[in-house]
Amino acid sequence: MFRRHYKHQIIKTKQKNAVETPGVEESALNELFIDELKDIYWAEKHLVSALPKMAKAATSDELRTAIENHLNETENHVTRLESAFESIDEKAVAKKCEAMAGLIKEGEEIISETKKGSFTRDAGIISAAQKVEHYEIASYGTLKTLATVLGYTEAASLLDATLQEEKNADNMLSKIAENSINQKGAHESE
Repeated sequence: MFRRHYKHQIIKTKQKNAVETPGVEESALNELFIDELKDIYWAEKHLVSALPKMAKAATSDELRTAIENHLNETENHVTRLESAFESIDEKAVAKKCEAMAGLIKEGEEIISETKKGSFTRDAGIISAAQKVEHYEIASYGTLKTLATVLGYTEAASLLDATLQEEKNADNMLSKIAENSINQKGAHESE
């Protein structure tokens, strides 16, 4: 019953948005929005595979826990993106995100090029993870803005929820780096 009512609300919202923004489904901006949504969907799905490797490579229990917690959030981001696609009556399809593929590769290289069990490795993992977070913050911020302009209020709300979680993850990584990892890494020898 709830799902049927929820779907009915989506249809009513979409119809309302179509009236407010004529031709939105055919607009170039809408095409860009959907393309960017596909891009971040691919990115989040691949992070679900990459984050456990980063957590396993971490020396610090605090960093490992933070990454594992963000993995749970990332799994929810995938689900939230699927809901965003559904809210605009689009099929959830992933399109390879070259930027995220590069960032994941860079993280893997940092892990392979640093000493196992070192806090320097943790500092590198944090660096790689924050690059990912900054990319996601930029992507979700843009997507939220586009969704708002296009009248996709439900999608905008879903995207904003993820945007806030990405900002929180970035802040957490900064605190871990500044409060312990960087200092411990500074005292290690090669």
